Amino acid sequence: MPKHNTSLFNRCFWFHAAGILFVGLGFIGMALPVMPTTIFFILALGCFTRSSPKLAHWLLTHPKFGPSLVAWQQYQVIPPKGKIGATVGMAIGLVILSLSAAPMWVIWVVASIEATVLCYIFSRPSTTPVNIRD
Repeated sequence: MPKHNTSLFNRCFWFHAAGILFVGLGFIGMALPVMPTTIFFILALGCFTRSSPKLAHWLLTHPKFGPSLVAWQQYQVIPPKGKIGATVGMAIGLVILSLSAAPMWVIWVVASIEATVLCYIFSRPSTTPVNIRD
């Protein structure tokens, strides 16, 4: 009976399972305006890159979200529409939190985290580099 590395098997299994979960959440995010979409497909791509090249290829060649995943994978591009969507979504969430009974320190912690995330998002390029050949 062939002996296989259980650790490697478990790691691949969990990356595969997590990738499928993230794809499912991404599809839910496509239908629900309050839920992000792209980040779940990026996470799924990261998982499938480690567990299933066939599923990673499927994501990268998908007509709807493949181009943005390729741009992210190659250049860490976040398009302007994504940057605006993240900003608006975080702002709405912060306003709702501020109107709730949350303690002020929680609101400040969330605002700080959101500001940090937005700094990261806006530090990423908005378009892929253009290579011009002579």
